Order: sequence, then C-alpha cells, then structure tokens
Amino acid sequence: MLPNDVIMYVENLIPESPQFVKEIEQYAQEHEVPIMEKIGIEVLLLLLSMQKPTKIFEIGTAIGYSAIRMALQLPQTQIISVEMDEERFEVAQQNIKHLGLENRIITYLGDALTIADEIEKHGPFDAMFIDATKAKYKKFYDLYEPMLSKTGMIYTDNVLFKGTVARDRSELSTRRQRTLVRKLDEYNKMLSTLEGYETTFIPVGDGIAVTRRK
Repeated sequence: MLPNDVIMYVENLIPESPQFVKEIEQYAQEHEVPIMEKIGIEVLLLLLSMQKPTKIFEIGTAIGYSAIRMALQLPQTQIISVEMDEERFEVAQQNIKHLGLENRIITYLGDALTIADEIEKHGPFDAMFIDATKAKYKKFYDLYEPMLSKTGMIYTDNVLFKGTVARDRSELSTRRQRTLVRKLDEYNKMLSTLEGYETTFIPVGDGIAVTRRK
C-alpha cells in the first residue's frame, strides 16, 4: 500500500468531480458507507475506458457511487447492479434518478447469491465488478463467471483489505475477522491460479484484482 503522503499527492492530481458526485462522497463519509477510494475508482474507470464494455454487472451497489461513476465515464454502457441493504438501495435509487441514469443503471434489491436467474436475463456481461461481502467473493465468482462474455473481465475491489491478507491472521482480534481474511486470501490465490485466466493485483485503494481470459 502507498504511504499516506504519496496517496494525498496523487489524490490532489485527480481532476475535481462533478458537484453531485462530491455530494455522494460526502454522504458516504458522514454515514460511514464504504465506497471506493479515490485512486482506486480512478484506476477502475481507466481500465473500463480501455476495455469499453457494453454491459457491466456490479455486485454491491451501496449508495450507487461506483455505478454512477461508471455510467458517467462510459455513456454507451448499461450497468446491472444488486444491493442487499434496503436503506442503501433506496439512497442509490434516489442518486441514480437525480442524475437521470435510471435507464442505464438497473438496480436489484436482494442477495446476489439468490437472484441469479433475474440477473442472467441481462447477460452476457462484458465486465463484472465485485465489491460486496468479502467472505462471499468466491461464491459470487462461481455463480456469475459463466455469465461473462467471451472477452469478459472481472474487477474485484478490496482484495488487500487494508493489508490484512499479508499479515499473520493470529494478530486479528476476532474469529470473524480471521475467517473473513482467510476466505479473501483463498479467493486471491484462486484468481492467481485460474485455468484460462490471468490476474493482476493492483495495490491502490484497498487493492483491485483484474482478471481476464488468456
């Protein structure tokens, strides 16, 4: 992970976001809603701009921040997104509607592991963005990887989880934390050895894994 002074330096070089995007960022900070860190979202948007996906499937809408950023960056792209927290889902709906993006960002309320039949109707997807419950990352992959197009790519956020995946798990304070980090570590190792795929781990933000077919 980058030192804080380097992070601040790079963040100061990032062009200013539109006003409503800044308001979403402020809301997230005030209400402790986890959204992608500034450098992380910029890297993701750059990669997506190069890939130019027609359809993106996002697991973890939260308040709509990343879906909105992707939609604004990629005006020809449709985004299908699922969120299981009802309160955050409602805020996301409001944010998406405020920007007039409801025809391009289609949101579902529910557990991504139980509504695959609904999601599949929108596929295949050129990109999948996983940014939800970290302990379920492998389950998300197993369920939705078959819905990728032949040139589809998978972007996974929080794969370094503030560096905990690289540390001794005995240092973690709770069993739940140790289990979460173990499952995340297993997911990362699975990505690194997937047959027919190659994965690059980018240590920006909270860590982004980029997986593509060979």
